[in-house]
Amino acid sequence: MFKLKPGDDVGALEDWALDNPASDYRITRGAPTTSGRIDVGGPGHAMRYGIWRCTAGALECTEQGDELFMVLSGRCRLIDHTSGDVTVLAPGDSHFVRDGASVTRDITEDLTKVFFGHKAGGYCGREGVVPI
Repeated sequence: MFKLKPGDDVGALEDWALDNPASDYRITRGAPTTSGRIDVGGPGHAMRYGIWRCTAGALECTEQGDELFMVLSGRCRLIDHTSGDVTVLAPGDSHFVRDGASVTRDITEDLTKVFFGHKAGGYCGREGVVPI
């Protein structure tokens, strides 16, 4: 059972490069870096959950799976270019993004989130585990 809540220590994370060609990452402000951990699921699985962290900055990408997440710390503005929605997120806020959505994450304070993802047909290997 996942028992994290806003402000909890999430434990050790590993560096995650923004190098998945399917996601087509584009840094649009600053020099954000990402780290994370997959706690359940992984390559070949249709579902996964874990922790993701990103330092301040902005990046655009194409979502690689449906994702429900909750912000544990930090703040960001999520721009969904597919729907036109702009959502401001802070600790305790949850949000859902659809597979294939084109989004910008404008992270104003280093952000940590817990996520649950689903991808019909399963997720790809290491280069595809970044659940932005």
